[in-house]
Amino acid sequence: MNEIRNALGVSKSSVSLWVRDVELSDDARARLLAHTRLGPMLAAERRAENFRELRRSYQARGRAWVRELGPEYAAGCMLFWAEGSKNRNVAQLTNADPDLCAVFLRFLRTFFAVPDRKVALTCNLFADHAERRREIEIYWLTKLDLPESCLRKSIVNNYSKYSQKKRQNNLPYGTCRLTAYSTEIVQTLYGSIQEYGGFDRPEWLD
Repeated sequence: MNEIRNALGVSKSSVSLWVRDVELSDDARARLLAHTRLGPMLAAERRAENFRELRRSYQARGRAWVRELGPEYAAGCMLFWAEGSKNRNVAQLTNADPDLCAVFLRFLRTFFAVPDRKVALTCNLFADHAERRREIEIYWLTKLDLPESCLRKSIVNNYSKYSQKKRQNNLPYGTCRLTAYSTEIVQTLYGSIQEYGGFDRPEWLD
């Protein structure tokens, strides 16, 4: 319509009125899509749907694993459901208990063959931990049997001027955040959790 408007020097509304009953052939529609923004938009929609189907297949596998794997797998799923961050493509868990974090990491290693190079460890510290930052980082690396290469920059949560500093001297090693970037792992876990719980949560596909 823009091309016709420019060629004839008329308004776009007039062109729209003239061509509203014109039916396009498949070839004409294909040529039109190739020269407008609609083509890339449709391509993006197809890619999004393909990725959605892939996530759906991972969830289906997770549902099947519920019937195939034992209690250790179930325990890892429940741990992620209770303590993990719910993200479409990141398996992440934050906790102050080193044994709990170690169990979750063993779960990832055992059932998803996650190598150390795919694991990121972030220490979450409070202001009174700042001087012991390195000590705390080594503590978590040792507890989880991870190499230095897994360590990410620690996060220090400074007290606000309104804080009563009630956390001071609590959680002597702060908290640890374990992260594995994998859509496959997360969506498999989502499928298993839904199967264990007997519910469907469509938004976990989006």
